[in-house]
Amino acid sequence: MKKAHSFHIPVMGIGFTIDSPLKVAQFGIDSVISLVDDILVEKMRKIYSEKFEIPYKEISDKVDDFRAKRITSYLNLLHDQTEEKFNQLKNITSEKSKALKDYIHMLPEYSSLKKEFHKLTEEGVDFSKIKDWANKNLSMGSIDVNIMTKIDKANYLDKEMLPIEYNDAHAALRGFSESKLASSLVLSAGMNPRLYAYMSNFKDFFPDESGYIKKKIILKVSDYRSALIQGKFLAKKGLWVSEYRIESGLNCGGHAFATDGFLMGPVLKEFKENKETLKSTTLSLLMEALKDADKILPAKNLELKITTQGGVGTDEEHAFLMEEYQLDSVGWGSPFLLVPEATSVDAKTMEKLASAKEEDLYLSNTSPLGVPFNTLKGNTKDIQKQQHIDKNRPGSACPNKFIALNYEFKETGLCTASREYQHLKLKELDALELSAEDKARKYNAIIEKSCICVGLSTSTLILNNVSTKKTGDGVSVCPGPNMAYYDKVMSLRGITDHIYGRKNMISRIDRPNVFVKELSLYVTHLQEKVADVKATIDKKQLRYLLKFKKNLEAGIEYYTELFLEKKDAFVDQKEALLNALQFQQHKLILISEEIEKLK
Repeated sequence: MKKAHSFHIPVMGIGFTIDSPLKVAQFGIDSVISLVDDILVEKMRKIYSEKFEIPYKEISDKVDDFRAKRITSYLNLLHDQTEEKFNQLKNITSEKSKALKDYIHMLPEYSSLKKEFHKLTEEGVDFSKIKDWANKNLSMGSIDVNIMTKIDKANYLDKEMLPIEYNDAHAALRGFSESKLASSLVLSAGMNPRLYAYMSNFKDFFPDESGYIKKKIILKVSDYRSALIQGKFLAKKGLWVSEYRIESGLNCGGHAFATDGFLMGPVLKEFKENKETLKSTTLSLLMEALKDADKILPAKNLELKITTQGGVGTDEEHAFLMEEYQLDSVGWGSPFLLVPEATSVDAKTMEKLASAKEEDLYLSNTSPLGVPFNTLKGNTKDIQKQQHIDKNRPGSACPNKFIALNYEFKETGLCTASREYQHLKLKELDALELSAEDKARKYNAIIEKSCICVGLSTSTLILNNVSTKKTGDGVSVCPGPNMAYYDKVMSLRGITDHIYGRKNMISRIDRPNVFVKELSLYVTHLQEKVADVKATIDKKQLRYLLKFKKNLEAGIEYYTELFLEKKDAFVDQKEALLNALQFQQHKLILISEEIEKLK
C-alpha cells in the first residue's frame, strides 16, 4: 500500500485529538491521540458506543487494572469503527462515491494514486474496476498514540503502593499493547528507562522474519544526540525505533522542550547526514539483542523514517522541508485546531483561537510539570484559576491527579497546581524570613500553576455535551505561535488544499518563515535566560549561555548560506529572509555584549 499523505496530525493537548482517527483515518491521514487521561477515554468510549449503537459496559475504577482496560477498549473501538468507515469508502457504488472523491481530492497533486485514479475514471466509470483498484491501492490513516514518558505516577490500593506496572505510563503502554491496533506509539518528553524496559514484555513491539512490526515505536526528539542515546538504549532491549520525529524546541504547541540553541534546520541537516550511521549503529545492537534473547531475526532491512513538526505553515515550507531534508512526513498541529472535521474543540475556544494574535500566544510557567507551556491569553481555565486566587483559595481541587508528581509533602504525591500543595507551600513560604520582593516572587511562582490535565480535556467534554460539574468548565488550550496567522474555521478539504498549495488559508501577508520564527523565539529565550541569572551568575550558567549563543550563531550562519544557495526556494521572500536573519544576528550581538559583562 502506498502512503497517501506527506503530513500527519500530531497529538494536541489531551482531548483535542482524542477522536481524530474517527474523523480523518478513512482519508488516509495519520493522527495521534493522547493516553494521559483514561477518564476521558472511558467517557469517549461511552459517547461513541451510543452513537454507533454498540453495547457498552462501564469499566469503573473499582475494576483491577482499569486504566489499561479502558485504553484497550477505546482503542479497539477506534480500530473497528475506522476500519468500517474505510471499508465503506472503498466499497463504492454510483450513489456512495463522495467519500472516495474526497479521499482522492485531498491527495497531493504529485500523488501517483491520484494520477492512477484520474486515468482510471477517464476511461469511463466502471464501478467494479474502481472498487477493485481502491481495495488494492488505498491505505487508511494510522491510529497512533502518545505517551509522555515522565507522566508515570505510582498508584495505590488501600494505601498500599501497587507494583510498577500499574504506574500511569506503564498501564497506558499495556493498554495500547493489548489492543488490536497495528500502529505506532509516540514516546515524548524524554527517556524513562523503566518504561522502555517494560516494553520488551510485549511481542507486538518485536519484528517478525519479514521485518514487519505490528506496534512501532516513534521517538519524539529535538536533537540528534538524544535520538542516538534513546535509540541505542531501546535497541539493546531488542526494540527498534521505526521513526525519529524531530519537533522544534520552541516553535510548537503544548510543552516546549527548548534545546541549547540548536535550531530546526541544523538539527534536520544532522539527521539527514547521519541517518545511515544512526540506522547501522542501532541495527547492529538490535540484532545482537534479539539473538541473545533467542527471538526472531528479521531477514529484511528494518524501516527507519525521519519526520518533523513545529511551526510549519505554508505549502512552500512543507515542500522545502520534505525535499531538502529527505523527510517522510511533516506534522501540522495548531492549524488543525480550527478544523472541526479533524479535531475536538468547543465553539467558544475555537473563536478565541481564530482571533488570537502574536501577543495572545505566549510561553508560560503554568504547567505543573515545570516545563514551559505554550498557552492562549484569556483561556477560561486561567480565568477560573484567578478567581480562586482572588477568593484567597489558590489551586485546583485536583480531581484526576495525573500530574501528582511532587513528593515534598506527601508520599503518594501532589500536583503543584492542586489546592492542597499550594496551601502547604504558601504556609511554608510564610515561615521564611524574606524580603517583600522575594516573597512576592516566590508567591507568584507557586500560584501560577494551572490544572492542565483537566483543562486540556474540558473542551472535548463541552463539545460532546458531557457534564463538567465535577471538574468545572474551564478550558486550557495550548497552540503554538503559528496559530496567530490563521483566523478562520477551515474544512478538512480546505486545510489539505492549503498544505498542498491548491489554496491559501492565511489571510495575513506578514507571517514569518518557519525557520526565522523559531530563531526569533530562541533569541528571545536566551535574552530572558541572561536576565534571569544576572544577579546570581556562576561559571556553569555562564558556560551554558556561551554555548547557547554559539549554537544560535552557527544556526544563523547555516540559514544565511542555505537561503543564498537555494536559488529556487523562497524566491519571493529571499530579501526579507536575509534581512530578518541580519536583524536577529544584531540582537544576538547585543545579548553577547551583556553576557561578556557577566564574566
